[in-house]
Amino acid sequence: MVAGRRGTATSNTHERNGRSVRRAVCPGSFDPVTNGHIDIVSRASFLFDEVVVAVGVNKSKSRLFSAEERIDMLRRVCADFPNVTVDGFSGLLTTFCQERDIHAIVKGLRAVSDFDYELQMAQMNSSLAEIETVFVPTSPEYSFLASSLVKEVATFGGDVSGLVPGFVHELLEDRLAVRRSEEGS
Repeated sequence: MVAGRRGTATSNTHERNGRSVRRAVCPGSFDPVTNGHIDIVSRASFLFDEVVVAVGVNKSKSRLFSAEERIDMLRRVCADFPNVTVDGFSGLLTTFCQERDIHAIVKGLRAVSDFDYELQMAQMNSSLAEIETVFVPTSPEYSFLASSLVKEVATFGGDVSGLVPGFVHELLEDRLAVRRSEEGS
C-alpha cells in the first residue's frame, strides 16, 4: 500500500548512468535493532535500487544505545545488503529525504494500531514534500516485535536471543548488566 498525494505523479527515481534509480528510506530509532527491522530492510532492498536506513537522533529522548552505537549495529546488520546504507538524521525526515533525493519512505506495519499512526504520518510527510510512503506488512513471526518490548523483557531477565541478531543480544546484555550494577551501587 502506498500513501501520498492523490492525483500527483511523484517520481521516486533519479538517474545513474542513464538509468532510473529507485531510492527509499527506512527510518526508525532502532534502539536496539531487531529481527523485525532486518526483515523490513531486507524486503525494501528487494523493492528498491537503493535503501538508506535512517537512524533518528533526538537528544531530548533517553535511549539505551547512543546514535553512534545504533548506526554501528545497523551497518553490521546491513553489510549483507549491497544496496543498503545507514545514516543518522535529526529534525524532519522529509528534510533528510529532500537532501538525498529520496521520494519513498518504507514503513513496516505490525497491526491496525500501527496503520492509524503511520497513515497520519504519511499524509503529513506528503504534505511537506513529494514523498510517498510504502507500507510493508510485517512478517507474521515478527508481528509482535518492538524494540521497547525487547528491552523490557531483557531488563527482567527474559530470553530475547531469538528476537535480535546475536551480536546485538550480547551488546544488550552487556548494557543492561552495566545499568543493573550502576543502580545497585
